[in-house]
Amino acid sequence: MKKFYILIIALAFIINAKAQWTDDPATNTLLANTSADAGEIYLATNTNTGDTYIQWCSFVGGNGWSPTLQRLNFAGEPQWGAGGIHIAGHEFSSYSEGVAMTTTSDGGVVSCFAVYEGYTYAVKINPDGTFPWGEQGVQLFGGLGFSRAEIIATDDGGVWALGFDYQNLYLQYLNVATGPVITISDPGGYRCMYGQLTLSYENRVFVTYEKCGAQLYTDKQIFVAGYNPDGTQFSPETLLMSTQTFQVTYLHHAISDGMGGGYVYIWHPGIGEAFNTYVFHFDQYGTSTIGATGTPVHTGDPAFYYLDAYATVDPVSHDIIIGYRQTDSEYEAYHQLYVNRITPWGERVWGEGILVLDNGTAPFAKIRVDAFEYGDGFSVIYIKGQIQTSDASTVEAHGFDMNGNVLWNTQICSNTYGKTGCDNTTGFHSGQNIFTWVNSNNGGLYGQNIGQHGEMGEVTPPTPPTPCYPPTDFQGESYYNPATGATAAVLSWTAPETTPLHYNLYYEGLKGVIEVEPEYTSYYYELEPGDYIFKLTAWYEDCESDFALTASGDNYLLIEVTLSIPENEYEEIVDVIEVYNINGQRVNTSNINELNQGIFIVKGMTQSGKTVIRKIIR
Repeated sequence: MKKFYILIIALAFIINAKAQWTDDPATNTLLANTSADAGEIYLATNTNTGDTYIQWCSFVGGNGWSPTLQRLNFAGEPQWGAGGIHIAGHEFSSYSEGVAMTTTSDGGVVSCFAVYEGYTYAVKINPDGTFPWGEQGVQLFGGLGFSRAEIIATDDGGVWALGFDYQNLYLQYLNVATGPVITISDPGGYRCMYGQLTLSYENRVFVTYEKCGAQLYTDKQIFVAGYNPDGTQFSPETLLMSTQTFQVTYLHHAISDGMGGGYVYIWHPGIGEAFNTYVFHFDQYGTSTIGATGTPVHTGDPAFYYLDAYATVDPVSHDIIIGYRQTDSEYEAYHQLYVNRITPWGERVWGEGILVLDNGTAPFAKIRVDAFEYGDGFSVIYIKGQIQTSDASTVEAHGFDMNGNVLWNTQICSNTYGKTGCDNTTGFHSGQNIFTWVNSNNGGLYGQNIGQHGEMGEVTPPTPPTPCYPPTDFQGESYYNPATGATAAVLSWTAPETTPLHYNLYYEGLKGVIEVEPEYTSYYYELEPGDYIFKLTAWYEDCESDFALTASGDNYLLIEVTLSIPENEYEEIVDVIEVYNINGQRVNTSNINELNQGIFIVKGMTQSGKTVIRKIIR
């Protein structure tokens, strides 16, 4: 009997291993065997390997509401058997304490969760199904923090993990060795709760979190702070959302902006009891760029709710594209799906949004919005209810360009059984996006891929745009003219191999941007004395480049504009390398004495071998 049982498992694995993405919405791919009560489905695609990991929770394992994981190759073929790999080394509660999952840059996957005993663990699984941290995993936060784990991968194979105990938040970096435990608390007695993670540059992380009281209806604020892997803080605690009063259970979401900062959005009553979803933004320095009341996704109206939001970020403009449900506030009986686009400064680009679906009195769920890889469009996926009084549903998808025009409509699943949808999608990688669900009538984890042209099954990889080359050799210095008292920053760079439409010179984070014509490679900017941060990109027809790097590898310049030049730091230029006029045009001379009257930018070398940039007036 035992041998027969093993044979059945082996056959199930063989059958399941042959499964792959279908192009027929009536025959979606079975990804794993599970129960009808399964839920909390998370997905993550490894961009290096093309593999996709899926995690879900159920009572199948006999150790409470516990997670199981599956690995798919790019073709949608399950790699870990018919049932996946179950995390069986811990006892879990009969309800969710919050389970998180991410794929790591070295090809593995990490599951992070709180267990019944009140501790938080992280378990890593290699692609071959082995456990490099042991099947028990690593206990986090020194035994502190027992609820709602969050996790995000870094570029070096490590992860950041976050948990809390309904009073304080606990943050820790894990790689080969675990970093120090960082405690985020409020000395005034407010509870610090419900944190979210967004990755910044150099594997630093931003934590956005809520401060609130102990009641169900309470005053709530949202803050952001930034941390280094060694436990030090690189960005101070900054207020994103000012005090609002609403249910503590309405939680915020956070997403990276692709520039080292991030967006936050949350649903709450707002001003005048107009229930709405509000968007906030912070730059790579943790500075808020939208006011503390945020930008609503729709003009507030007490007759309507705007809720159930889910967002993506355009990789070119770095605007947030957010989908949300509009419903009547009296009975919540009507259901419309909208998308809107909001800039890092809070401008609502599409006004009152673009209507994607009017589903009448039939509900829909699991709105998922994903930008195409190269910024030429986005998709909206959702589970569409068929009638008001039944859980019968299909899965639908629409494609749009970045101006909000419809590109295609595709039915992903035409079978109308009840569905428990995934809590996130994979996003587009190598041309495909993945959406999964559990058959909530009789079990089974199913999924479907979709390409950015609306196709299923074999997808067409997108054609990369012309390389978006950044400027190089970004440098600058402070300038002071004792005769006039003028102070300025003098900046220069080397043009990329492909001529851009213009350069974007950012200063003071994202608060200001100067467009510099493409024929110029220097800029003179008069400023009051102070410390200024500058960043530079090249803007092309289809994309904006990465930030230009300095000689030391930084993607920014920090220039201290002062009223004087210390005598021990000033050195005369003895060898002229390049000369530019004030408009950035190169002057064909290496002899300063040959210059006509005017203002010039001189790049040269001092007696000690130091390369400097100076402004001279002839």
